[in-house]
Amino acid sequence: MKSRLVEFWRREYHFSRELLNAFNSVPREKFTLPKYKAEAYGDYPLPIGCGQTISQPTTVMMMIDWLELKKTDKVLEVGAGSGYCAAIMSKLCKKVATTEIIPELCSFAQANLKKAGIKNVEVVCQDGSTGYEKQAPYDKIMITASCPAVPPPLVRQLKEGGIIIAPVASMFSEVMVRIRKKNGKLEKEKLGSFAFVPLKGRFGHL
Repeated sequence: MKSRLVEFWRREYHFSRELLNAFNSVPREKFTLPKYKAEAYGDYPLPIGCGQTISQPTTVMMMIDWLELKKTDKVLEVGAGSGYCAAIMSKLCKKVATTEIIPELCSFAQANLKKAGIKNVEVVCQDGSTGYEKQAPYDKIMITASCPAVPPPLVRQLKEGGIIIAPVASMFSEVMVRIRKKNGKLEKEKLGSFAFVPLKGRFGHL
């Protein structure tokens, strides 16, 4: 099923060779609950406990593709979940700091990344909606849960020329947006409709 996903993406999405290699190098089954390992390469979300999910593989790949990662980038991810998205990004950039507000998932992500041998990802157990000032500023920021608006602390912690990818939810829709910081101003681009669990924390829904 893994190879079928790659062939599907080559036909339909034209992801870069580097991104496809990153996907191939990270075993998704190490980031799922044991009872879902046989479904690790189904193109749909899977439960990881605490009411959260590991996102659909195609969604993960699209979001990473939109970040336009470079080998020198330092990335902040808000919402570590199982650690899977951070693991793939770690193959394409210098360092990833990923925050997780749910303690059980924070431990889950740390254990999964260790099992997968990923060493350039730091899992931070805290409210990611306020960012992670200790490692700021960041070249790229990804939010993996729907937010009512992109949290102001994340905008402040983004470098000039940087990119934020985030699903932003209103009362009627949930739209993925890409924000570029240029000359201190924000350029916003809508990338389509998606469905995510709600962002928790000070600048989230809960």
